[in-house]
Amino acid sequence: MFGISPLGWVHTLGSLPAIPVAAYMFATHGRIVPRSTAGTIYLVSMLIGALTVFLVAHEPVSYVIGIATLAILLAGYGARPVLGTRPVARYVETICLSLSAFLLMLPTVTEVLRRVPDGHPLVTDLHSPLLLGAQGSLLVILVLGLTAQIIYLARHRRIAAG
Repeated sequence: MFGISPLGWVHTLGSLPAIPVAAYMFATHGRIVPRSTAGTIYLVSMLIGALTVFLVAHEPVSYVIGIATLAILLAGYGARPVLGTRPVARYVETICLSLSAFLLMLPTVTEVLRRVPDGHPLVTDLHSPLLLGAQGSLLVILVLGLTAQIIYLARHRRIAAG
């Protein structure tokens, strides 16, 4: 089904829980909260997806996205242990984990559009206006979301300090 190998299904189903978990955390907390049950599910699911991409990838860009995802994910989850409770830790954590969600959604949207409906996908060309529009929309959401998160963190810090 959908031209996905058994290992591809492990990759897909292993990383799939990260999407609703990230959406839940963005909706309820405005950010990915690493030290929570949902944050742990997100981390495990993202690690499964990022590590297995090297076994199923067909495009060279997939390796770049996999390496970037791992680096950004580890930086996000490692910010607080390395930087402590300094305000910069929360900024690094928030920015990195939002970027990791973007790096999850970019190939997800691309693969869905290239595989659905089965046998007659919506997109057959990587330069399709539909695909480029979807990817551009994700970028706009990332920029607007990060801007809102940074403004919130800055305001919250001033309120707590004042």
